[in-house]
Amino acid sequence: MPLTADALDELRALLGPEGVLSEPAALFTYDADAMTLERVAPDVVALPRSTDEVAAVMLWARAHGLPVTPRGAGTGLAGGCTCETGGVSLSLNRMDRVLRVDHERLFAWVQPGLVNLWLSQQLAPAGLYFAPDPASQQVSTIGGNVSTNAGGPHCLKYGVTLNHVLGVTVVLEDGTSVTLGGEACDAPDFDLASVVIGSEGTTAVVTAVCVRLLPVPEDVQTMLFDFESVEDACHTVSRVIAEGIVPAAMEIMDRHTVGLVEAWLQMGLPTDAAALLLIEVDGPAVSLPAQVERIGAIAREWRARSRRVAKDAAERALLWKGRKSAFGAYGRTASGFYIMDGVVPRTKLAEALATIYRLAEARGLEAGNVFHAGDGNLHPHVLFDAKSERQQQDALEVSHEILRMCIRFGGTISGEHGVGIEKRPMMAELFGADDLAVMERVRAAFDPARRLNPGKILPGGAGCGEAHAHGRAPAQLGGTAFRPDAEGPWI
Repeated sequence: MPLTADALDELRALLGPEGVLSEPAALFTYDADAMTLERVAPDVVALPRSTDEVAAVMLWARAHGLPVTPRGAGTGLAGGCTCETGGVSLSLNRMDRVLRVDHERLFAWVQPGLVNLWLSQQLAPAGLYFAPDPASQQVSTIGGNVSTNAGGPHCLKYGVTLNHVLGVTVVLEDGTSVTLGGEACDAPDFDLASVVIGSEGTTAVVTAVCVRLLPVPEDVQTMLFDFESVEDACHTVSRVIAEGIVPAAMEIMDRHTVGLVEAWLQMGLPTDAAALLLIEVDGPAVSLPAQVERIGAIAREWRARSRRVAKDAAERALLWKGRKSAFGAYGRTASGFYIMDGVVPRTKLAEALATIYRLAEARGLEAGNVFHAGDGNLHPHVLFDAKSERQQQDALEVSHEILRMCIRFGGTISGEHGVGIEKRPMMAELFGADDLAVMERVRAAFDPARRLNPGKILPGGAGCGEAHAHGRAPAQLGGTAFRPDAEGPWI
């Protein structure tokens, strides 16, 4: 049911005329994230600029019985910010400031709409950076990274977003704002910030994030190897880790992916290779030459045909451009492709890739692979004809089979993209009924009415307005009244 003119006027009074989008053409641009197989337009888009305005939107939505779906840059690949039940698309993109940087204690308070890469760029003159670096870091936001607990190529050594967040300020379903965690490494209260991180907007709306900062490494060495078989590249990964070497990143692209990237960027990549393996090590300059030589020796043992070591920062950036442009390369050439996000143990990588190719071929489809090999986070691309409903359905079935394979191999169904809509049916295959019931009770403790991103993640989850018998009011959650954005910019 469309919102009344009076209701929209109330929202405009809270956010200003430019803070509310309600025209059909505008709503169309918010009907999905990067997973476009399911599209549902919201009833209205709200564009707040502060914690206070977010709280006002939550109270307005509550008064009108509307669900609220938080949204970042819309780069998610699991349908996490698609408004399945309509309601309010709460876009946080205008909340994009760095609020405060503490160079001595190595943390910063930032707003959720800040683009990931912008933070490191602003910190560069001080010799600091933010370690989590998803492939979408040029466009994805810190808030979106927090929502899905995003990883990235360098999470092998440095960990995922959770490992770099000290605290969050959030707005709850009833409009209450609290800060969970804080600026210390170990807050004295229950670690509720870790419940919010990765909850995909189902527990609270993140309005400020205290992120951990790191000094820029003294030196970095980036290597590129090519192999005649994907299996040899995967065995090299396992062997390097087994030797006690923990690179900053280990990434693999298969022949299909390399061909598409080279056709686009013309980097001089060997398109006849079955796989390319990108390995980066960083740290004290004196320690890196020995690591580079040992990794090179291991790669030769597994029949690497060549080794290319970036001679300077420009060449290093070029090699990474090839890896981080892989998704775009598929988008340039395939009318339809489905990107998966599953995890298997490193020792199962070769078997997993062979299974992926076999599953796709059985349905007459092609599959390409580009992935975080160091932590076993797979990103298969299943290609299909977008004009064929049958091929689209086949691609979905292959994708679910890939996730089932990940579970069988002792892995899981998401490494960084989240569950959202896409993987929701698979949750019942990964977890038992008791586990899912506990997750539902945790969610109810934050949002008894299920107004925040209703129905996401949990299979058969309660929708908007269905209270849970075990839920408790948000005001009982605790947290401090500290508001990092209340005093304006601090940088």
